[in-house]
Amino acid sequence: MTTWTAAVQNVVPRLSVMQLEALRIVSQAPGLNLTSFADLVGATAPTASRLCDRLEAAGLLRRERAPANRREVGLSLTLQGQELWASISEQRSLAMRRVLQGVPAAQREALLAGLGAFAAAVKDGRGKGGSAREP
Repeated sequence: MTTWTAAVQNVVPRLSVMQLEALRIVSQAPGLNLTSFADLVGATAPTASRLCDRLEAAGLLRRERAPANRREVGLSLTLQGQELWASISEQRSLAMRRVLQGVPAAQREALLAGLGAFAAAVKDGRGKGGSAREP
């Protein structure tokens, strides 16, 4: 987490963890509506709307009326938001690559296999809820 977080400490504009997560979510699902966005960031609709207000004011996010339903608003990154997210992603990848290069090859393979299993468990929803003692 330290490496991941440190990679974005010099990003301008300065963004909170929640704002970074919002950029990630919208970059992966352009056109996402506010209700779905709120669910994904784990916030109420008013809190998610204020988060979008701040990102929009920074020139990173835009809200557009959905063509099929004029009452629905879709979220997308502006060009500046796309460029910033691409830069952040690249900085994080480089930081992680530097760390991984310091891990011996055999241990790196074991780590990558473990992370693959971890990612699969998250995707399958096995990581939700439950006790910390569960396998």
